Amino acid sequence: MKNVWKCVAALSLLAAGSVHAEAGKGQVVDAHIMSRALEGNLVGIDRNRLVKIYLPPGYANTKKSYPVLYYFHSIGGDARQVFADGSVQGTLDRTLESGSSVPLIFVVADFSAPGVGTSFGNAKETGRWIDFIKDELVPYVDDHFRTLKVRESRGLTGEFLGGYVAIKLAMLFPETFSAVYAMHPVGTGVGLMPFETRVDWKKLNRARSWSDLEGDGYARAFMAMAQGYSPNPNRPPFYCDFMYELKGDELVFNAEHARKLQMNFLLDELLPVYAENLRKIDAIAFDWGRYDPNPDHVYGNQTFTRKLDAFGIKHTAEEYRGMFWSEDWIVHGRVEERVLPFFKRYLRTGS
Repeated sequence: MKNVWKCVAALSLLAAGSVHAEAGKGQVVDAHIMSRALEGNLVGIDRNRLVKIYLPPGYANTKKSYPVLYYFHSIGGDARQVFADGSVQGTLDRTLESGSSVPLIFVVADFSAPGVGTSFGNAKETGRWIDFIKDELVPYVDDHFRTLKVRESRGLTGEFLGGYVAIKLAMLFPETFSAVYAMHPVGTGVGLMPFETRVDWKKLNRARSWSDLEGDGYARAFMAMAQGYSPNPNRPPFYCDFMYELKGDELVFNAEHARKLQMNFLLDELLPVYAENLRKIDAIAFDWGRYDPNPDHVYGNQTFTRKLDAFGIKHTAEEYRGMFWSEDWIVHGRVEERVLPFFKRYLRTGS
């Protein structure tokens, strides 16, 4: 498997233990994976993917192996941005010092892409991101760092669309991951408002470049969603189909395209297919902020927890007073008080 990847950074010295960090502080190192899963994409995704990895205090001075927590950022972000203001590393260091977390390796791969970023689809035309995570990212981390190479020592977390893919990966790969905590996931189900009220579909159909969608968050997000879950190799420049098609100057609803996107993207649509897989996950949790300015996200999560109950899938779900992201990485925030203690409880820390 090691021949699958090209290490652009001089990472072997880091993995061997030559990482030096301030006493009591973890160390963030960079690696690069030359992805085969992203080969042949038509939308300009760079195959050279940055991965930022937090190594816990003392990593360089021991031969100990550690559990791994995979974190997924949302669209509009990247791996560098995750660590840019110091709050993520500060939270990881602080919770270790207080004892509310266990020493672990925290992995943040970069999922930025042309436009707004990826919606974590798995299409050759627009990026096989799920294959990249499962077949390249996880083996790479296990090959280059001292990890506990068992499912019981691998966890999944993320925010917003990153929370979505954390749950999706648990659905797909219970033999690889054992615990998931999704922070304010989206894509859990349909919302209160129909899609045609959210998006300027004429603008989407007429766009010839991402700059044509500049400043329109909904249009950019739905374009990324269509690329991930309704790909079409014969439809440049975005190589995807839309649920509303422009015929002359009139919009026409395309039920086939709409159903394809919903069946492939929405977690509640995937649930009947992957319920048995979710039952194999040791621990499932997610939360959401009550005051998300898009109430569809709140409604979707409220509905999703009930659907999990209907399928007999044990989980923890919590609605809290706040906005998405605002309560996560602050001192005594949700990551410090809930997310990391959750993984302390459920991730295996020894062989």
